[in-house]
Amino acid sequence: MSVRPHIVVLDGATLNPGDLSWQNLQSLGSLEVYDRTSEDMLVSRAFPANILLVNKVRISAKVLAQLPNLQFIAITATGYNNVDLEACKVRGIRVVNAVGYGSLSVAQHVFALLLELTNRVAWHDRSVKQGDWARCADFSYWKTSIVELAGKTIGIYGFGSIGQQVGKIAQAFGMQVIATHRHPQRDQQEGVRFVDLKTLFAESDVISLNAPLTDDNMDIVDMNLLQTMKPTAYLINTARGGLIVETDLAEALRQKRLAGAALDVLREEPPALDHPLYQIDHCIITPHQAWASQESRQRLMDITLRQIGQFLKGVLREALV
Repeated sequence: MSVRPHIVVLDGATLNPGDLSWQNLQSLGSLEVYDRTSEDMLVSRAFPANILLVNKVRISAKVLAQLPNLQFIAITATGYNNVDLEACKVRGIRVVNAVGYGSLSVAQHVFALLLELTNRVAWHDRSVKQGDWARCADFSYWKTSIVELAGKTIGIYGFGSIGQQVGKIAQAFGMQVIATHRHPQRDQQEGVRFVDLKTLFAESDVISLNAPLTDDNMDIVDMNLLQTMKPTAYLINTARGGLIVETDLAEALRQKRLAGAALDVLREEPPALDHPLYQIDHCIITPHQAWASQESRQRLMDITLRQIGQFLKGVLREALV
């Protein structure tokens, strides 16, 4: 592209709420950044763009038909189901997503959730500050059993870059690692045993969901699968909410078919105020934040800048279409 491109960021607050810089992106062209974009503002804001950055804003075929200047879409996320790739292909619009930027942060969050389930740090902190320790007859107390991870088995559903990092951290805790994966021979690691899905859920003390959502695995964690888990086991989901039938999980937790769950993702985000899992005290929910460390978002910014630079030079090596 010989003329400086017009770059529009439609939902920039997710990537950069103010702790990163847009300066390097601004050096690539004229730049407009919007923190959030509603559906009724989408076309008018995106209309002048040659290059569009989106995170979760939906870019449909109908929208694309109204954007005659658009040549390139950078999705500032790994998932890309918010962009109609077929319509982009028809219109000759190149599309990229970002892969691998958040593996370290997501894996770290898996263990933040797991340690809260096993040690209940926040719960005991509240207890102490409410005076329970001051009133205690002993020097020490605990309000629930504390579980040691060493020797336990973690089952990882999806052994890509995030799942592999989860496995490494688990091994550092002295855990046994089993996993399901489409490419077990390609991604074999020392100390990791690959099993089928039923074995994964039946044998694991901890299940970590780390697979992308597809048509094949939508609702894969249902009551039938939850019933195969140990009653002492924990379920952790930092992948996609659609992997789990949430009403089944709520019922399984009420029936104590598993010891607890920790979810960073839900089927509907943001969720409704009456979500069925809200009233279950052994279910921890965080607001889809596993990916969002400053370091992770900087890597995401850097990947996006590199992709745009390659597109402008005509040497783009990685693209969805």
